Amino acid sequence: MASRKGRILVTGAAGFIGSNLSRMLLEEGYQVVGVDNLSAGTAENLPSGIEFQKADIRYPFSMTSALKGVDAVFHLAAKNCLLDCLQNPEETVATNVQGTVNVLEMCRAHGVRRLIYADSSAEYEGINQFPSKEDAVCPIGTYAVSKRAGGLFCDSYARLHGLELTTLRYFNVYGPAQDFRRVVPPVMSAFIMKLLAGEDPFIYGTGEKRRDFIYVDDVNRFHLLCLNDRRTVGHVYNVGSGTNFSVNEIFTRIEKMLQSGRRPIYRPALPGEAEITLADVAAARQLGWEPQVDLDEGLRNTIAYLRAKMSREAAASKH
Repeated sequence: MASRKGRILVTGAAGFIGSNLSRMLLEEGYQVVGVDNLSAGTAENLPSGIEFQKADIRYPFSMTSALKGVDAVFHLAAKNCLLDCLQNPEETVATNVQGTVNVLEMCRAHGVRRLIYADSSAEYEGINQFPSKEDAVCPIGTYAVSKRAGGLFCDSYARLHGLELTTLRYFNVYGPAQDFRRVVPPVMSAFIMKLLAGEDPFIYGTGEKRRDFIYVDDVNRFHLLCLNDRRTVGHVYNVGSGTNFSVNEIFTRIEKMLQSGRRPIYRPALPGEAEITLADVAAARQLGWEPQVDLDEGLRNTIAYLRAKMSREAAASKH
């Protein structure tokens, strides 16, 4: 039986943000259909109650049944590791550009009028004015350019086909189920897992690069606001905290919480990484949204999740 609140499709539902979003939508009473090819996300991330279909946005007909009766789509599926994207541009384009066009075409074919597109703060790579505002972008790297191209196709479908589009530019999202299997894992989960394992984590560069970190539940509360607030249609929003911290500061906070006694190992800086990310979130705040989870609370939640996960895996390996 369909939910009175509606039937929502989440692409990338087994990934970090997608699995947490799916869980929140289910808790709010929505019927949730999730698609994912499980190349980065994992089946264990999928919440109970989701209708899951293993499908790949690069192959649109694999998604056909998932689109039936859908009221809105959150398009989160993407290839998003910067280094991996740089090394594999063809696959990046196939997923982030052609895959987005495939989702748009499937929406058009099935009469789905509402789409929330997951964009990235990487769009601001070439702009050195902070905080970053939504009105100017300058993508440079492979990942950023692929997200810009996908976003332009979304804009085109909104103009040509009446798609009700909202575009969200995520800053550095962290929290439970963050993808730690990347070629270069995100700093939060990488630090925590290394320290819990009694190992020294890596910092690429001096550690003085500053990042705007936003907890995943705050991001997904904004997702729900966009789904229900008609004022967001046709607009672009930054989704960040409006504050930033250096990578060294993040390590110090995590190490203090874990009391590991470990020290970071500094490695050469990675290519294509921004020196600073900092969101102007005035537009989001005008809608009544505010980040609610501060950095220390978010880190404690993430540590608890990863500690439990590592304990389960250690227990399973003994059997």
